[in-house]
Amino acid sequence: MVISVAFVDDHPILLEGLVSLYSNRADLSIVGRGENAVDALQLVDELCPDVIVLDLSMPGDPLAVIEIIAQRYQRTRIIVFTASSSIETAIQVLGLGVSGYVLKGSTASDLHEAIKTVHAGNTFMTPGFATKVIMSMKTDSLRRKAQTSARLSAREEQIVAYLMRGSTNREIAASLDISEKTVKHYMTVLMQKLDARNRLEVVLAAQKLDSNNLGATGVSAFN
Repeated sequence: MVISVAFVDDHPILLEGLVSLYSNRADLSIVGRGENAVDALQLVDELCPDVIVLDLSMPGDPLAVIEIIAQRYQRTRIIVFTASSSIETAIQVLGLGVSGYVLKGSTASDLHEAIKTVHAGNTFMTPGFATKVIMSMKTDSLRRKAQTSARLSAREEQIVAYLMRGSTNREIAASLDISEKTVKHYMTVLMQKLDARNRLEVVLAAQKLDSNNLGATGVSAFN
């Protein structure tokens, strides 16, 4: 199967080199070329290539064009061919609908493989760089899970608010009209949630949580 491809890059020599290089591939058909974000959208709209390879630093708004193509022209797969090795940028464009992310330091075979891979419905990323992106995404996911698991209930927020004022377990129990044993139970739960060993560490850990975790029930009522 011959894959139709369009290239968009604002560097004329590089663009000419890509077209010349891949025109000789029996499994590829170069159907168009462009120099900016507007060209990219026009190429997809008029030619509907199987794959479009575009640079992120080209004039215009590449990110907006990527999002439009991904949403409106789902038949066309998008490969970002860029010098940017920013993990944050890679994650961002993957979220917008990009199927391939290839660094400009890659080999001609890498880009060729990327074209075939995304056309088959899969995702391709430059080897080595892909590992960094995946690890970053895993780390971010674990961080979000940790934050979620550490969210405090309304009662726990109240306990923390009193701890920040230096109240003892007996004082907390009297103020909240609960038993001192119940306060000790909440203290145990808080230490487990916040990975703390004592009252001070509970307070310090709670302060590091997102401010939304300390809701109005636990804070404003005691100010």
